[in-house]
Amino acid sequence: MSQSKQALRSRIRSVNSTRKITKAMEMIANAKLLKQRNNMENNREYANKLQDMVNEIAVRNPHIENDYMKTNSSGQTLTIVFGSDLGLCGSYNQNVVKSLKDEGCYDDLMYLIGSSLHHQLLEEGFHLLNKTPISSDNLEFQGLKELVDVATKMYLEGKISCFRILYTRFVNTMSFTPTFKQILPFTFEDVEHQSQSEMIETLFEPDAQTILDTLIPMMIVDVVYSSWIETTTAEQGSRRMAMKTATDNADELSDKLKLEYNKARQAAITQEITEIVGGSTAV
Repeated sequence: MSQSKQALRSRIRSVNSTRKITKAMEMIANAKLLKQRNNMENNREYANKLQDMVNEIAVRNPHIENDYMKTNSSGQTLTIVFGSDLGLCGSYNQNVVKSLKDEGCYDDLMYLIGSSLHHQLLEEGFHLLNKTPISSDNLEFQGLKELVDVATKMYLEGKISCFRILYTRFVNTMSFTPTFKQILPFTFEDVEHQSQSEMIETLFEPDAQTILDTLIPMMIVDVVYSSWIETTTAEQGSRRMAMKTATDNADELSDKLKLEYNKARQAAITQEITEIVGGSTAV
């Protein structure tokens, strides 16, 4: 019985030690989530203004043709996939892999941002253009812009037929959805519901064609950058949830083990009392 109690005490200490780690990771993830969410919301205002400006020009000048809106009939699809560098974030990364499989992206050219999935995607047979992992945690705007510029150049040269991204959409602090977003060819579907009367009259100089040629590349980079910020926000939210679940499970397991330990301790005390009573009766 003493060995059983010793084993239970060891398990309780082990569970409590693990709980301290998961609780600390939950608090860190929550702090990062608040920071990333603030960055996401701050960037959203700039992105919306840029989107509105491009949309207004496009709606008022439907005759304008642009290289970023043309359709390439040949070539593969290029997809930039956003993942994480670290695990312990629940089903976050595996949902990304599942989306790629469901979409049938085995023939796509891919750039993967996030080192956690690099080896797995290679083993699954996906065509990764970056043979070495690209860190998501250390990625900066300029590095992401260079990658987008490469993809954009491939599209303009007709080497690919479509440029898109796979990111994790931040629905709320409890819900995150892997989502494909087409970047090129560029479309203005978001403004089809807007009428001319809903827009403020604006005079643009120089001409609309020149402005679009300048703004659309800026907007492409911003769309990808905004999606990456949203993905990192979803990653921290998913990790916070995973660590909270692990902490709650540790609390539940610790309570069960303490109950088992108390039962074993009580049984040992009862046995000792029975032996003492039995011995005194024999005397």
